[in-house]
Amino acid sequence: MSDIVFHVPRSWLSLGGEGMRPFYLRLMEGLEDRGVSFDVTVLDRDLLPDAIEADDAIHVIHHGRFPHPRARNADVAYIYPFWNFDSQGIRAFSSIGAAHFPQGEIDPEVARPFFRRLRKRIVGGRTSRYEQPEAAQVLGPVKAAVFLQSEGHRVVGETCYLDRWQMLETVCAKVDGPIVVKPHPRDKDAATRAELKAICARYPHLRVFDGNIHDLISVAERVITINSAVGIEAYLHRKPVILCGQSDFHHVADVARSEGELAGILARPPRKRAYDKFIWWYFGHHCLSSVDGDLVDRFLARCAQ
Repeated sequence: MSDIVFHVPRSWLSLGGEGMRPFYLRLMEGLEDRGVSFDVTVLDRDLLPDAIEADDAIHVIHHGRFPHPRARNADVAYIYPFWNFDSQGIRAFSSIGAAHFPQGEIDPEVARPFFRRLRKRIVGGRTSRYEQPEAAQVLGPVKAAVFLQSEGHRVVGETCYLDRWQMLETVCAKVDGPIVVKPHPRDKDAATRAELKAICARYPHLRVFDGNIHDLISVAERVITINSAVGIEAYLHRKPVILCGQSDFHHVADVARSEGELAGILARPPRKRAYDKFIWWYFGHHCLSSVDGDLVDRFLARCAQ
């Protein structure tokens, strides 16, 4: 019987496993070196409960949301090369969301260099989770930057406290001054553009932006989103964030669970937080990095917890 079972997409195992992510390849090489037995199987979410109960192994589930003491749900945690490796789920469903952020216990001399390196790569490099336009656009000061997601995506829809239109309409009604909204780069639905055009007609201080995400965040007084990775990127800009959905990085943001709550938060001056400490705590402490020299040791320690 194997000590560890990796459940991965069928497409990865075609062509001799050439589609396997480097994160898993590094782990498997390290496990072989240590004499730890493992198996790789096709991910079948319907059969997962029976598969886990059939043995005593640790089951690593790619893009998983399967809570179990012997399950480890794994996928990229917003920013490469960091991965969630969690017994509850990934991203919005990970156990990090329920964890206490011990801000006062974190050494700033450890957190700040980590934060600066990540900020230099992401902000300085003008990169994001999704491809961004390279050309820089100069924007004037923006009171609120709103970043949309598509609730048509199964997981996003499940985690909304407000839908994207409730969120945007509330911001437009309550914020005096320039507001800019950026549609999700993968949302090609003409209905989205039509609705944005209609809202812009009602609120002249709103404009739509399709440029590089960092050009907008850099001039925004605050950032509002459901639970997009843009919230993490805004932290790297040291910008206050309002989240309108379930998230595992809410600890240094304001969270609005209703239109009334969102209106109340918008009525208060934005307050900056300990973003450097949080970024280290989230990524350096809770996530695994696929490029760390101690990846396999940390992986095995998480399996043993």
